[in-house]
Amino acid sequence: MSTTKETPAAKDSLKNELLRYQEEQALALGLQQEQKAQWFDPVPRQFLAKDKASTTILFGGLTMAHDYLVEGALAGLGYTVRHMDCPDNESLRFGKEFGNRGQCNPTYFTVGNLIKYLTHLRDVEGKSKEEIVRNYLFVTSGSCGPCRFGTYVTEYRKALRDAGFDGFRVLLFQQQSGLKQATGGESALKLDSSFFISFVKAFLLGDILNALAYRIRPYEVEAGATDAVMERCKKILYDALRDRKWLIPALIKCRKELESIQVDRTRVKPKVSIIGEFWAMTTEGDGNYQLQRFLEKEGAEVDVQSLTAWVLYLIWEGRYDTMKRMKLRGEDAGRYGLEGKNPVKRLRMLWVADRVLRVMFQTYAKAIGLHDYHLPDMDEVARVAHDHYNNHLRGGEGHMEVGKLILNVKKRKVNMTISVKPFGCMPSSGVSDGVQSLITEKYPDAIFLPIETTGDGAINVYSRVQMMLFKAKQAAQKEFDEALAKKGVTANQLRRLMQRSSFAHPLQTSPHVVACTAANAVYGLNKYNGFFFRRNNMVMEEVPQ
Repeated sequence: MSTTKETPAAKDSLKNELLRYQEEQALALGLQQEQKAQWFDPVPRQFLAKDKASTTILFGGLTMAHDYLVEGALAGLGYTVRHMDCPDNESLRFGKEFGNRGQCNPTYFTVGNLIKYLTHLRDVEGKSKEEIVRNYLFVTSGSCGPCRFGTYVTEYRKALRDAGFDGFRVLLFQQQSGLKQATGGESALKLDSSFFISFVKAFLLGDILNALAYRIRPYEVEAGATDAVMERCKKILYDALRDRKWLIPALIKCRKELESIQVDRTRVKPKVSIIGEFWAMTTEGDGNYQLQRFLEKEGAEVDVQSLTAWVLYLIWEGRYDTMKRMKLRGEDAGRYGLEGKNPVKRLRMLWVADRVLRVMFQTYAKAIGLHDYHLPDMDEVARVAHDHYNNHLRGGEGHMEVGKLILNVKKRKVNMTISVKPFGCMPSSGVSDGVQSLITEKYPDAIFLPIETTGDGAINVYSRVQMMLFKAKQAAQKEFDEALAKKGVTANQLRRLMQRSSFAHPLQTSPHVVACTAANAVYGLNKYNGFFFRRNNMVMEEVPQ
C-alpha cells in the first residue's frame, strides 16, 4: 500500500476543483447569490463643541412629564433640545419595517419613533437627508446585560441606515458609567456634575408630578381638572429648569394650583400597581395599550413606579457588588480582589448618593404637597425577593419585580398588581411567567395579572384586565365596609364629613392601613373627626343619613 502524502499544491488543486464544480452546479440550478458586504456598526460621528449651536438633540422614551422636564433641564444648560412624542402604533410600524426581525417590543417602538420623526422632517418639513444628519442627533440610554437592551444603539443605526438616514448620530449614555462617559475631549455634550444634577432634578420632578396626578385624578369631582392643572404645573417647572432658577418657589406655585382641584375620596376604588419591564410599565402610549388611563377609566386608582426607584436600584447594585467583592480574597493582586480601588470609599460615596437622592426627592415633594410618599427600601426589596430570585441576576428589573409583588401583598399596598412584559423580553417573561407563579401560590391573597404587549391584541388585554379588576373591586369594597364597621359610621355620614372637613383637600392624605384610599380615609377619622364634630356641635349619631 502506498503511503505517499499529498503535497500542499495537490491539496490546493483539489480544493479549487471542488469550488469550481460547486459554482457550476449553483449556476445550473439558479442558486448563485449576489455578493454582499457584511454590515458593521462604525464609531459614530461625535457631537463636537463647534456644532453645539447648530445641532438639535432629540430624545424620548420616558413618561410625557419626564421627557418635557428633561428638555427644560437640558435647555437650561445651553443645548437646543426637542423631546419626541410618546411612541404610538405608527412608530411600531416604522420599527418593524426597518428593524431586525425578532426584536423586543420596546425596540420596535422606540427605534420606530425616531425614524417616524426623521421621516416627518424630511417628507413634511422638507429638510434634506444631509441637513437632518448634520443638524440633529439622538441620545439614548444603554446598558449591558443578557437582553437586547445592550444592542439598542446598534439597532438604531442599522434601522436608520435602511430608512435612508445613514450617518445619523446616535449617542449612547450608559446607565452605569456615571460621569465617566466616553464622549471625547472636544465633545459638546459635557456629562459633568451640572449635567447630572439638572438631569436628576428633572427626573425627581417628573416622578413627583406623576405621583400627584395618579393620586388625585381618580377622585376629581370635575373631569379633566387634574390634567389641566398638571399642564400648568409642568410649564411652571419647565420654565424654572430652563432658566436655572431655584425650584422651591416654583413648587409652591404648583401647590397652589393643585389646591384648586375638588376631590371626593369616598369613592371606593381599587388600587392597582403596574410593575414589570422598565419601558413597558413606564410608557403612557400604545406600547402598553395606554394601560394607566384604561385602568382609571375602569374605576381604579393606579400606582405607578417611579424612575427614582430605578436610580436607587442602580446605587444598590453598586453597593451590593462592592460588598461581595470585598470578600473575594485572592481573586487578583488586590487584598480583597479590588486592586487599585478603595472599596470603603466607594461604599461611602454610594451611601451618600442614596441619601442625597432621597433628601432631594422629599424636599421637592413636601414643597409641592406630595405627602406620605415613600421611596422603596432597596435592601428590604432585595431581602424579601432573595429566597425566590437570586439578587445576582440582573436581567430586566432583576429581583425588584418579585420583591414588589411580595411587599404589595404583605404590606397591603395595593389591591391588584399587573406585570407588563413586552413581547420578546426574555428577562421579564422569565420572572412574570415563572417565578411569580410560585409567589402567588405562597401568597394566595395576591391578585396578580401578567400581560404581554405586542402593539396589537388590545381587546384581549383589556378583557383580561377587566376580569381581574372585578376581583380587585370586591377586595376594595370589603376593605371599605370593614373600615366603616370598625368606626361605627355609615357611607352617607362619611360623605357629609368629607365634604366639610380637610379630607376634601386634594393634597390631604390618610394614614396607610389598607390598600383602598376610601377605606384609609375612614380609618383616618381618628385624627380629624373629634375636632370636626366639636366645632359643629354634632355627635356621630346626629349626622343625617
